[in-house]
Amino acid sequence: MSGASLDVSELLEEARQGTGLADFGADDFREGLGVLLETYEENGFDTDACRRLRGRVLGLLMERLRIEDAWRAHPEIRDVAIEAPMYLTGLPRTGTSALLNLLAQDPAARPMQLWEGLNPSPLPGNPPQEDDPRFVAMRDFMDRMYDENPDFDRIHHTSADTPEECIHLLNHTFQDVQFGIEVLMQPYGEWFEAQDHRQSYLYYADLLRMLQWQRPGTRFLLKTPAHLWALDILVDMFPDCSIVVTHRDPVECVASYSSMMEALMKGRAFERRDLGPVVMEYLARKMEHSMACRESIDPARIVDIRFDDIVAEPVGAVRSIYDHFRLPLPAELEATFAGHAAAHPQGEHGTHEYELETYGLTEGRIRDRFAFYTGRFAGT
Repeated sequence: MSGASLDVSELLEEARQGTGLADFGADDFREGLGVLLETYEENGFDTDACRRLRGRVLGLLMERLRIEDAWRAHPEIRDVAIEAPMYLTGLPRTGTSALLNLLAQDPAARPMQLWEGLNPSPLPGNPPQEDDPRFVAMRDFMDRMYDENPDFDRIHHTSADTPEECIHLLNHTFQDVQFGIEVLMQPYGEWFEAQDHRQSYLYYADLLRMLQWQRPGTRFLLKTPAHLWALDILVDMFPDCSIVVTHRDPVECVASYSSMMEALMKGRAFERRDLGPVVMEYLARKMEHSMACRESIDPARIVDIRFDDIVAEPVGAVRSIYDHFRLPLPAELEATFAGHAAAHPQGEHGTHEYELETYGLTEGRIRDRFAFYTGRFAGT
């Protein structure tokens, strides 16, 4: 790839040189890193896109070196307790982001913010957020990004201090969905789905401990659709966790997610009509896997919430979650939830428009593929 070398050895050495550190920890990340870089080289990304992707991977590797250095300097981090975390997951575009921001209004909830997901390692002295130069840099970067690409704000709004997907912690393992586009491509997609993700999640759990050690909270509130691949692992790691699975008509999920992936694939040669079937199949397999995982999980650990209910009656959706997991919901907290929901209606950042047919799909084809899912979760 002209002007943007994706050689593994070069990137590892550049990360060492850039940080003055040498220990990447266990070598189990290297296979995924190699497959990821191969995928970028083989799937039509132009030179500018490859430069951006290379810079991102280099940043992950440099942060991994800092993470390992922090564990060496502070071994007590791995002894930090993670108690009763709440996980939000479901197919993409099913309301998990809106629900995350709503549930984050509970003072007992400890969401992961975007900037700290990208920078989980501690700085000397552990400065407060507003004084952390990484937070300031991320805030400024997000402002520039939305100035340059205002349409993406309608698809997925976020900011440096917005509660965000904890997938950013898993990114450091190189055995996750990364941006989401990578698992739609080969060879990374096939490789990812064949992995046992337990070791990756153990690393992720230690990163949660690192965040808790720096900025403690009562109960982690975490979300990412990618957790559908690992529900059983989450319950094994955190037996007292609670899992909220959101549901929506799969026709809407597939169409909306296809549009989102197209926006993220900017700089890559990809025919629109080829994208939809790939997205559909990936999401279907993800849901099939999650439903198989649920067979071994105590139903008390999971509650199902419909997207339409989150939109129509957000406080009622919250009440269902709190009732299921027997969490306290005093009147003043319910009023806080109601105030946030009223101030942040659906579509406040604009309408995300898309047409299913442009992505090479029909409603009937999607309904046939997801019959296994809609047959179990009526109303989706």
